[in-house]
Amino acid sequence: MVVGYAPDGHGRAVLHLAGMLARSGGDELVLCAVVPAAWPPSPARVDAEYRAHLDRVAQDALERARERLGGDVTVSLVVRHARSVPAGLLEVAEQQEASLIVTGSAAAGGAGTVALGSTTSRLLHSSPLPVALAPRGFRAAAGSRVERVTAAFGGTGDDLVVGAAGVAARVGATLRLASFAVQPRAPYTVAVGREADESAVREWVDEIEAAQRAALERVRGLPSVPPDCEAAVGRGEDWEDALEDLEWEDGDVLVVGSSSIGPVARVFLGSRSAKIVQHSPVPAVVVPRGVAEELAGEAAS
Repeated sequence: MVVGYAPDGHGRAVLHLAGMLARSGGDELVLCAVVPAAWPPSPARVDAEYRAHLDRVAQDALERARERLGGDVTVSLVVRHARSVPAGLLEVAEQQEASLIVTGSAAAGGAGTVALGSTTSRLLHSSPLPVALAPRGFRAAAGSRVERVTAAFGGTGDDLVVGAAGVAARVGATLRLASFAVQPRAPYTVAVGREADESAVREWVDEIEAAQRAALERVRGLPSVPPDCEAAVGRGEDWEDALEDLEWEDGDVLVVGSSSIGPVARVFLGSRSAKIVQHSPVPAVVVPRGVAEELAGEAAS
């Protein structure tokens, strides 16, 4: 797993998430600090000295980050020169043949939720790998692991569900399918209008619950099944309310599929997926459709 770590040493949330994920799957972590590359390149001595200074600062930050992670995960360090942080992380991920990129939230975001900045937004529209995002201020207890995988389910596309089930079974976590019914409060008081809206929502919930049951039946037929499987529907007047309608616990991770209108081989965050991610109170992992298909194939074999 490639972990994007700021050279200034801030952003412990990403270390807490990376450690939890690595312990769960037995993966090696590659802590990566991206240092801006000079453009155009200059042989001037002052530029070389400044770059060497940035390298030392980044290396020191990575060394301290490795100490914070503790000795129960395998960690290597990389300082990468690149024209942008997303480009550098993607280059390192390709070279390391990584399975996941782990990053934190934007500094301007509110505590406890995922906030997308320029780096994460670009990754979520171009990465060929799943991207895991830590909520701002996220903390995990020492030695913690993933306890439950919640897969966002829209009623179609079982690949994400089956792939998430396979991952959950492999790390010993339970599985939950979560669907979200968002019904904004009507700006009028005409009773029949409100009743019609509520009737439509009830009908949608009935349909999505039937689809959830069918998806769980497929999961239970897999060669390896998570220790427990369940489904839930969160309801609210907006996306924040709908996500908060479900209970969330330490060790939860939310898995979201990329948009069906984007390229199969890369993450492409559509509007609905983006709203779910941005209101997630737990770490979120966004999975490209192509990777979801691969994970589903592995889980079924």
